[in-house]
Amino acid sequence: MTDYELRDDLLYDTHYNWVKIEDDIAIFGITHAGVKRANDIAFIELPEVGKRVTAEKACGQIESAKWAGEIISPLNGEITEVNKELEDDPTKLNNAPYDSWIAKIRIIPDDAGKLMDTSAAKTWLNAQN
Repeated sequence: MTDYELRDDLLYDTHYNWVKIEDDIAIFGITHAGVKRANDIAFIELPEVGKRVTAEKACGQIESAKWAGEIISPLNGEITEVNKELEDDPTKLNNAPYDSWIAKIRIIPDDAGKLMDTSAAKTWLNAQN
């Protein structure tokens, strides 16, 4: 079993996203496990503000020196804000993934029930190894 940092105040999906729900806004970023799997993130293409996103569909890009992949939206909704600091320094994700959110989504409709709590996320992560 690999120990990955998970926080009890967050929800998780199977695309290595963490999610924090505040009213009708979901703040999301990449988990510690996602950062470790990507191995030193060096580039990020953030979603566009105003873009409608669909859960389980790509909304951006993320790259490391040896890997490239898509940022998958954890929920349905509309992007209301992106973390512009990551455009200048995507390596912030490597050092503090839970402090470096990627985007905020106005949830349409509220489908956060599909997300995992910390206990379920630990079980899922252990099954991935």
